[in-house]
Amino acid sequence: MNEAMQRLQPFVGEWRLETSLGPPRAVRATSVFEWALGGAFLLERSEVDLPEAPDSLSVVAPAARGDGYTQHYFDSRGVVRLYAMNFDGRTWTLTRETPDFTQLDFAQRYIGEFSDDGSRITGRWEIKHAGLDWRTDFALHYVRES
Repeated sequence: MNEAMQRLQPFVGEWRLETSLGPPRAVRATSVFEWALGGAFLLERSEVDLPEAPDSLSVVAPAARGDGYTQHYFDSRGVVRLYAMNFDGRTWTLTRETPDFTQLDFAQRYIGEFSDDGSRITGRWEIKHAGLDWRTDFALHYVRES
């Protein structure tokens, strides 16, 4: 496994997801991060029992150019997207500001902060429409289960 991928070790494990989507009730939502192909890629599989939140599979690889990573995102609606990803050991960002496999009607980004002990990622998805500023779309937190 190369050095860039080793920096993503804090993600590996099982997480419970907490979101501001939907009514305030207990919703089963999980995410698992695991290594694939000898650590060449990091996989994230998420399942959410909420109609407005699709199940997803993401594949993270080192960026082709420069620092950072590329997250290849696929979900149960058939949506396919590419996100630029950065992680500095504490702050995790995903950003999509240019068209990829689908047109870009709005820009998106996720900003998550790891807790000091690595047991929680407190984050939010943001959205930006042309000519407007970024605004919070919904909260999404990860709580480590294992």
